[in-house]
Amino acid sequence: MRIVAATQNKHKIEEMSAITKKFGMHMVSRSEAGVPDFEIEEDGQTFEENSEKKAREIMKACNEITIADDSGLMVDALDGAPGVYSARFAGKDSNDEKNNEKLLELLKDVPIEKRSAKFVSVITMVYPNGEKIVARGECKGHILYEAAGSNGFGYDPLFMPDGYDKTFGELSAEEKNKISHRSIALQTLREQLNKKIV
Repeated sequence: MRIVAATQNKHKIEEMSAITKKFGMHMVSRSEAGVPDFEIEEDGQTFEENSEKKAREIMKACNEITIADDSGLMVDALDGAPGVYSARFAGKDSNDEKNNEKLLELLKDVPIEKRSAKFVSVITMVYPNGEKIVARGECKGHILYEAAGSNGFGYDPLFMPDGYDKTFGELSAEEKNKISHRSIALQTLREQLNKKIV
């Protein structure tokens, strides 16, 4: 099954492709599907709203099955922030480094036992006939006081998943893909697809 990835984030495409190919899905990028380059405003209040909006906009442009992920980090001590604003947490000129700096600054006086957090991924697959499948995945852990590891992207070097003594930034891609929020969401998606096929 060929599906078009709504995201232009090459890290996300690599991660989703590595997982979805196990399910017999062949993922192609927007450019490979001939979708013109345009911005989609992520103005939803939830990961679900943003994920569906991105999937539908790209599906309309290519008329193929499209998959979109909206994901982010929710920190309990910050009442769930950065949440849907994870990619632009530090403002208009955000990048991974600035976002991580802001997060560490906000949490500098928070003790380790109160630094609990979770990564959330909501994946929406939409079909040209309007049908949709929505799957959510969460990975719980906590935020460290300084970055560790250079793998992954975003907040990965600051996030240590429960039950591990390494951050997402220190885990290999294979290790991370077994436990990540995105992996869990894709597993849920596969279960829903299996039911659909049956």
